[in-house]
Amino acid sequence: MATASNRVVTVLGGTGFLGRSVVRHLRLHGFCVRVASRHPDCSRALVGSDDPQLRSIKADVHDERSVSDALADAYGAVNAVSLYLERGQETFHSVHVESARQVAAQAQRRRVKRLIHVSGIGADPASQSFYIRKRGEGELAVREAFAEAILIRPAVMFGPDDAFLNAILKLFNRLPFFPMFGKGQMRLQPVYVEDVGQAIAKILQREQTGPDMFECGGPRIYSYEELLRTVASAAGIKVILFPVPFAAWGALALISEMLPSPPITRNQVELMQIDSTPGPGIPGLEELGISPHSVEEIIRDILRSPADRA
Repeated sequence: MATASNRVVTVLGGTGFLGRSVVRHLRLHGFCVRVASRHPDCSRALVGSDDPQLRSIKADVHDERSVSDALADAYGAVNAVSLYLERGQETFHSVHVESARQVAAQAQRRRVKRLIHVSGIGADPASQSFYIRKRGEGELAVREAFAEAILIRPAVMFGPDDAFLNAILKLFNRLPFFPMFGKGQMRLQPVYVEDVGQAIAKILQREQTGPDMFECGGPRIYSYEELLRTVASAAGIKVILFPVPFAAWGALALISEMLPSPPITRNQVELMQIDSTPGPGIPGLEELGISPHSVEEIIRDILRSPADRA
């Protein structure tokens, strides 16, 4: 197994939900880590400043020079930058395609040996969904610029500080009825964010370069309705579910997006109409020796921290 000491990995998007987990696991595996973000002072507050092998640096994925500097002399790079709501010049195309291509091109120019690009299950350049199509186009752009890039496609991710399980639990506690997306039949295989972070660290530590794509899912496939009932049961909450047509959700999301921090967006509504499960035969967590955590386990952690649900 390769020795990670003195090997530098730059993590773009290292202050995000997945990025923070990636940083933690890279350090646990002995890598020196650069956390690249537009606001390094904020990133220092998130990742800490007492670890000499953990540096916060300024970088903007839209700026070629800053990306190049962030990747200088790096052994590996992880692009965990993502966007869920378009605002001004921050669009799905600019972030998931143009910036992804730029990171890959600069990684190639800087002779970075290993590049991991985080995408998502279902990414498809032929999709009717604009968001999903741009994810798929981003994967193609990355591969064109850095042929040996490794794609990581997580399913819906959850964790103690997530915006997924915590949002469901808050609504369970506040509403007498819970509105479901459609009839709740969409299939999903939610994955613990720390399992994905560990997977990325393990891939960078391995000597071999293949496979070139991993789809990361949890231990169980649920329908959306089954997942809601599982969460309610684990939390000891009695819940009444009722279906809401996707057209109504779309209209609500359109209005919601006018808010500074919208609780729901149109691309989220689109994603809830598509199954989110790993494809057959595509390597996943098990191939990396990782036993995925269940939703039930992590709900117990969330419930131990009432502040997370305030």
